[in-house]
Amino acid sequence: MSSRTTRRTVTFARPCRIAGYEDHLPAGEYQVDVDEELLEGLSFEAYRRTGTYLLVGSQAGGRGSAEMRPIDPRDLEAALVRDRALSDPAEPGEAALSPLEERS
Repeated sequence: MSSRTTRRTVTFARPCRIAGYEDHLPAGEYQVDVDEELLEGLSFEAYRRTGTYLLVGSQAGGRGSAEMRPIDPRDLEAALVRDRALSDPAEPGEAALSPLEERS
């Protein structure tokens, strides 16, 4: 079975907490790895997510110890949304708009 890993960087402007873990993470950039496996037997190429991991504790330049923490992608997204809301409270988020409000 074929698999792939995609990597992206997320940035927290403030210290944050990810559901499922007791400690707070300091503000900064974090690497997120998403593992997926190819679904075979389909007439098109499709992948299923098998794991999402957050790299915690690595210092710049690759020095220091690091831990790959399994996380729920929804918990990560919720932490990023909270961070954005706290970082710029002057700008309302999309969820703050009422359904009847028109966008300019």
